[in-house]
Amino acid sequence: MKAIIMAGGEGSRLRPLTCDRPKPMVPVANRPVMEYAIELLKEHGITEIGVTLQYLPEAIRDYFGDGADFGVNLHYFVEETPLGTAGSVKNAQEFLDDTFLVVSGDALTDFNLTEAVKFHRGKGALATLVLTTVANPLEYGVVITAPDGSIRRFLEKPGWGEVFSDQVNTGIYVLEPEVLNFIPEKTKYDFSKNLFPLLLEKGKPLYGFLMPGYWCDIGNLQQYQQAHHDILEGRIQVALREQQLKEGIWVGTGTEISPGAQVKGPIIIGNCCKIGEGVVIEPYTVIGDNVILEENSSVKRSIIWNNSYIGKGAALRGTTICNRVTVGVNASIYEATAIGDDCHIQENSVIKPGAKLWPHKTVEQGVTVRNSLVWGTRISKNLFGLQGISGYVNRDIAPEFCSRLGAAYGSVLGREDQVAISADAFEATQMLKSAFMAGVQSAGVNIYDLGRIIMPVNRFAVRSLGAKGGVHFKTDADDREKVWIHFVDHNGINVNRGVERKIENLFWREDYRQVKAADIGRVMDMPHVLDLYRDNLMDEVETEIIREAGLNLVVTHSPHLEPVLLPVLEQLGCKISRFKLGGEEEYSFQKAKEKIPALAEEVVRQQADLGVVMDGNAERLILVDERGNIIDDHLFTALVSLVVLRANNGGTVVVPVTAPGVIEQMAKQYNGQVVRTKTAPQAFMEFTLKEEIASRQGKFAQFMLQFDAVHALVKILDFVCGHQVSLGELVASIPKFYLSEKTTECPWEAKGKVMRMLIDEQRDKQVELLDGVKIYHDNGWALVLPHAEEPRYQVYSEAFSQEAAEALTDFYVNRIRSVLGEKSHT
Repeated sequence: MKAIIMAGGEGSRLRPLTCDRPKPMVPVANRPVMEYAIELLKEHGITEIGVTLQYLPEAIRDYFGDGADFGVNLHYFVEETPLGTAGSVKNAQEFLDDTFLVVSGDALTDFNLTEAVKFHRGKGALATLVLTTVANPLEYGVVITAPDGSIRRFLEKPGWGEVFSDQVNTGIYVLEPEVLNFIPEKTKYDFSKNLFPLLLEKGKPLYGFLMPGYWCDIGNLQQYQQAHHDILEGRIQVALREQQLKEGIWVGTGTEISPGAQVKGPIIIGNCCKIGEGVVIEPYTVIGDNVILEENSSVKRSIIWNNSYIGKGAALRGTTICNRVTVGVNASIYEATAIGDDCHIQENSVIKPGAKLWPHKTVEQGVTVRNSLVWGTRISKNLFGLQGISGYVNRDIAPEFCSRLGAAYGSVLGREDQVAISADAFEATQMLKSAFMAGVQSAGVNIYDLGRIIMPVNRFAVRSLGAKGGVHFKTDADDREKVWIHFVDHNGINVNRGVERKIENLFWREDYRQVKAADIGRVMDMPHVLDLYRDNLMDEVETEIIREAGLNLVVTHSPHLEPVLLPVLEQLGCKISRFKLGGEEEYSFQKAKEKIPALAEEVVRQQADLGVVMDGNAERLILVDERGNIIDDHLFTALVSLVVLRANNGGTVVVPVTAPGVIEQMAKQYNGQVVRTKTAPQAFMEFTLKEEIASRQGKFAQFMLQFDAVHALVKILDFVCGHQVSLGELVASIPKFYLSEKTTECPWEAKGKVMRMLIDEQRDKQVELLDGVKIYHDNGWALVLPHAEEPRYQVYSEAFSQEAAEALTDFYVNRIRSVLGEKSHT
């Protein structure tokens, strides 16, 4: 039997370790990681091995040669241009004439490959994917299988709402040569993205084999460190070249350890090293060949490659040191750092946690390095949440952070592109916006400065000006110390996850485009954008009809909305009664919501037409009808749907999977259609702007109704006046519905397992996997949704009564807790 080792990886997320070497040549426990793959294949009787190469191929050829020194025969297949995982194997088609294995040259595993081949042949499979379970499936390809192992579904690098299993693709495959006929010649083509979905679509015998054993995809520096810890702890059995002197301590030949040194296992020390007097080497340290540790230096949980020098009193903590690095006297290098080949860290210097140095850098005496030089890879949580980036001023989000973020964003865009940037009226957001704009300019991108406005005006301006995108800084509705940074695309909708990943990758690597002084982006002030927004809004409504109605509104809102909201309402002839929250503190949306019952009483007392509550950025609208009914959340979604459907007979409305089922009832009444989306705002926005949907909504465009509170208020006034119906009458025509929502804690590492078990348990019920798991029962439905930003689950349900809805919610909350081993309770 033959095998293919895919060894063309560049390993960009492992930089600076991979700056001068291909990823399969990165040493793990003092041996190139690809060497372990060769040994595993040889252990299972496979000695005819093809190796696909692309990035720095000579480094692999020079080390492994024809394979004779390793007891195998190696055949190399070099790609002139990147062909993808499947394309690279296609490039070796002439070598593959029978069932063959595909393994990765940069993953560490001890899987029983013989058992995988046996399973494959027993099933008569065309392709078998070796699967394993992982705690956090977000960075892997999730695979859902039937009980017999046949593959039902793939999902590549999912969001938490799409994590339907904790079983992932390991990149180890057993294949028949026929699969190569499905791969186009000399074309970039991937197994997981292209080939396997194609085979699944064509109904070919495609199987997944869940295997016990160890597997680590060494994709980033954190996983690289973890692989060493696992070897030292014996979680995977590999052949170490060093000799075991005593329990947990392996030492190579020619190494000298001073009597006064303290060496605590488990550790590995390579050949010809010198360990000085007073040196302390703590557990989980791996040291390569020809390394000198001078007296009183200390190393904890670190990896040091070959030919490096660690000076007197130096301290290394959780770092990775590449080849020929010099660390000076009393220098300190801290956690999650990586120092590239031939770097020089001079005495008393400090490398702070997370900083990376590319090869050939010098850190001068006494310098503290907080950020990477010149490029780097940083392991961190995602910058973006469900609605942009958030954090506390001058703690999480400071001017330096914003300038780097602006440079990363600008580098995603093309030079000479235009973007619209704005902030609310607070000084903190203005400061952060200025720093961000400087970063954007440094990448050669031009800026429309929209000044002090609200988020909906930014969305409007992006579309009106034809900008490539927009960014808005806003203060949190309830916490003045917290800010949000929203990114939108050329349509004014939240950027998708693909764009977010690009920004994040550039930000953490600090891989920015920096232009010459003459090419710095220009800033163009747009002082009249607010007037254009108001004029556009007035052009979309029947202003005379609203004026004639002489509406009386009871309103509470942030003072920052006055330049937008009051001129519009005055132009429409509305009588405005201010509802004061009381106290002298800054307006808080949370406080306003708490006062809504009192505002409702005031609406009824004044016999007003409606009450209005808005957040400070005009993105949330809560209404109170003339009868005192509060219209918020799901009822507001139903109201907007009703307006769209009644105004456009046969129209289409878009709602998230959590919206009540009565919307389908209303759509049927008005010959309309309902499109349901994921709960993420970006997904919802994207659907509302689809031409086939927007064209069926007329002047009551749902995008603005849902995400622009001023626009929504004016359009609802336009509707009730034009149709001569009160808001209360409109709300009363919405069928009653009963929804329940609860949350329950769930550790990140258990989310995939919970989702898989819930799906397995519901095979006899109708299940929908659009976002989370939506299970239909005779008396209603329940949606189990993993939260994207927090270690918890959200459970929604709808039923024929409130009691039934809450019972459904409690059932699934308790099921999640029982899966986690917690005591069930409601």
